Amino acid sequence: MTVAIFALLTPLLLKAQYTISGSVSEKNNQTFLPGATVILKSTGKGTKTSTQGKYLLKDVKAGTYILMVSYLGYETQQKTVDITGNQVIGFSLVNSAFLADEVIVMATRAAEKSATTYKNVSKSDIEANNFGQDLPFILNNTPGVVVTSEAGGGVGYTGIRIRGSDATRVNVTVNGIPLNDAESQGSFWVNMPDFASSVENIQIQRGVGTSTNGAGAFGGSLNIQTSAPGLMPYAEVNNTFGTFNTFKNTVKIGTGLIDNKFSFDGRLSRIQSDGFIDRGASLLKSFFVSGAYHGKTDLLRVNIFSGSERTYQSWNGIPEARLRGDIKGMNDYIARNELDEEDAANLLNSNSRKYNSFLYKDQNDNYWQDHYQLLYAKQLSNVFSLNAALHYTRGRGYYEEYKKNEEFSSYGLENPVINGAEVEVTNLVRRRWLDNDFYGVTYSLNYKPQSNLNFTLGGAYNQYRGEHYGQITWSQVSSTLNNSDRYYDGDGNKNDFNIFGKMTYNPAEKLSLFADLQYRRVTYEITGTDNDLRNLRINDELNFFNPKVGATYTVDHSNNIYASLSLANKEGNRDDYVNANLGTVPDPERLYDVEAGYRTQHSRFNAGINVYGMFYKDQLVVTGKLSDVGSPFRQNVPKSYRIGVEVDGSYTISKYFMVNANAAISRNKIKNFTEYLDNSDTDLQEEYEHKNTDISFSPGAVIFGELVYKPVKNFALALQSKYVGKQYLDNTQNESRKLNGYWVNGARLGYDFSFKGVKNMNIGLLANNILNKKYESNGYTYGYIYGGVTTRENFYFPQAGANFLLSLNVKF
Repeated sequence: MTVAIFALLTPLLLKAQYTISGSVSEKNNQTFLPGATVILKSTGKGTKTSTQGKYLLKDVKAGTYILMVSYLGYETQQKTVDITGNQVIGFSLVNSAFLADEVIVMATRAAEKSATTYKNVSKSDIEANNFGQDLPFILNNTPGVVVTSEAGGGVGYTGIRIRGSDATRVNVTVNGIPLNDAESQGSFWVNMPDFASSVENIQIQRGVGTSTNGAGAFGGSLNIQTSAPGLMPYAEVNNTFGTFNTFKNTVKIGTGLIDNKFSFDGRLSRIQSDGFIDRGASLLKSFFVSGAYHGKTDLLRVNIFSGSERTYQSWNGIPEARLRGDIKGMNDYIARNELDEEDAANLLNSNSRKYNSFLYKDQNDNYWQDHYQLLYAKQLSNVFSLNAALHYTRGRGYYEEYKKNEEFSSYGLENPVINGAEVEVTNLVRRRWLDNDFYGVTYSLNYKPQSNLNFTLGGAYNQYRGEHYGQITWSQVSSTLNNSDRYYDGDGNKNDFNIFGKMTYNPAEKLSLFADLQYRRVTYEITGTDNDLRNLRINDELNFFNPKVGATYTVDHSNNIYASLSLANKEGNRDDYVNANLGTVPDPERLYDVEAGYRTQHSRFNAGINVYGMFYKDQLVVTGKLSDVGSPFRQNVPKSYRIGVEVDGSYTISKYFMVNANAAISRNKIKNFTEYLDNSDTDLQEEYEHKNTDISFSPGAVIFGELVYKPVKNFALALQSKYVGKQYLDNTQNESRKLNGYWVNGARLGYDFSFKGVKNMNIGLLANNILNKKYESNGYTYGYIYGGVTTRENFYFPQAGANFLLSLNVKF
């Protein structure tokens, strides 16, 4: 009978599940370590220690496992455990033999219990998605993100929006050093090709986030940490081939830790692509080298990285009539814009989704950018630590254009006289140059007098010096201008100082409070002549105070809730100043950001939900006016807002299947907006008032889902699907000027294996838009009145249909 009962109970006993709990402390003084990472290897189970250094893992089946604990600045520990019942296992960690690179970015990052919404993208996530496309496309699957590519395939000029906010409102730092261009305030990833291959991890903060360096974050921030050294010497070769003759070739080498103190790492990359759009070709080159000294209490690192790009211009987009195949509309467009025979034939005969208005063989954008970083971190004592960095960025480049029937007077030139007659126009080739220097210092001092109290004092001082000038390199009708002469010449000088103080305090085991106060001072001067030959003398001085407060309540080991209130201020970009009415400057933007959320983490399931309200005063929005290179003019609007909810989670269904998903649902409105239309008949501007309209390029829904299938070890297949709701091209919420919503599907697979002499070989395939969806991810519009008729011109940027990238990565 006993044997029979035991036999009946055996299946139940085998299915029994237990818990593993314990604490993690510092070995020398037995101080508990909050936030230590605890992982039960090969199960997908993991957690973080509480403020008292305690951890709990639930639902562990009987068996033998490896339990691993890691904590910044301490050596990782592993223990083999036999689980036949509930277990209590403690860890005492010892200080690492060297200071870890993560300390470089700690001052500007959100932590697990920070009262803000963020997404960490790990090195493995980056590697799995890195097939040579620009960094925005690697981040495309994160909440609330929309990406676009001028050439249609993700190589060349690309853009990213977070919560509908464009790149000028997304603060980007690399190792805490500002990356955004000081004047345009954008981040141009085409100047940093294959940079993802030298990135350790990225934290995306949505909304205002924590205090950081550089331009103010309104839509979000990207906090990037470059690669940490491998412990052992390595070499890596990565090659990618894909549609549109896309190639990526990358070589990486590293010494590992030499004598447990020194390391050297390097990367050399080349990317080329014909692009989906006609003549939308790119040739991109870059390198990254890094050397470091790793002491037990200090870290000294030197990074030098550089990129060069040659990209055929495709920034004019496709006229709506060409996109729709409307012959009458195209002929009307030809007549309105007085296209010559060559340009008219190009419009009429091109592929509807690949049309490029440029035909000149050297209609290229050319730019070179070099970055130098000197990073230092020091653990001064058990309670004090210091980070500091010196940096210098050198940028120079131009875009070349062939222009037809240009007036000499538009270039400040007298009309030449030929055979006794004045010639007023000519065909010519011009170059518009940007030559700039950006340099400064960043720092942070951390003070942690006790386990429940933490202070950080940080900041930066940066200077930007930029030259903007133009040259005529060829003219069909000769003029008095030499090739090297500058027909316009202007300067932009900007100084940016900020200092911030952060405090985190845990008055009780489950409650964490934080305060973050930042003062920022900006001085900006624009002088010389602009490209339309206007004389510029603009000066502005701005002082901003950006406070943030919040609280996090830990319900238990797996759940916490948080809320925060933040105020942010931000100056306009160069175009906002140059295009403002004479003698005026744009008002700075102000943002009140409210965030609240709930996070839960379990062995097989983790999720977060965040609700937010972003309320703007004097937000700068597009008006409908454009510059001669298609840049939109912007104006202040008194009141606007974004409110929404974001959900992000993953669920491990079984050892074979896992689901990742996120969604961002939002409402984005301008309360009152004035639209301007040029009236050529009166030489005045007509004004049209609009109320409660959608903010342009702000979809009401962005949804992503991924099903990951792992049938065997080292092989994974991911099916991905993303939906982006409709977006308006301007702020009038007019249905005739919009981007339709689109649903795009893709797949990614990877297989890892190894053999003698090779540490790892990975074969990867990225299949984009596998259902060949025809969609446009970006565009612009403008209007005018001529001959009593109102004309609206819409332009779109189609994205590629079904395409693929195949990679082979070999690590030695």
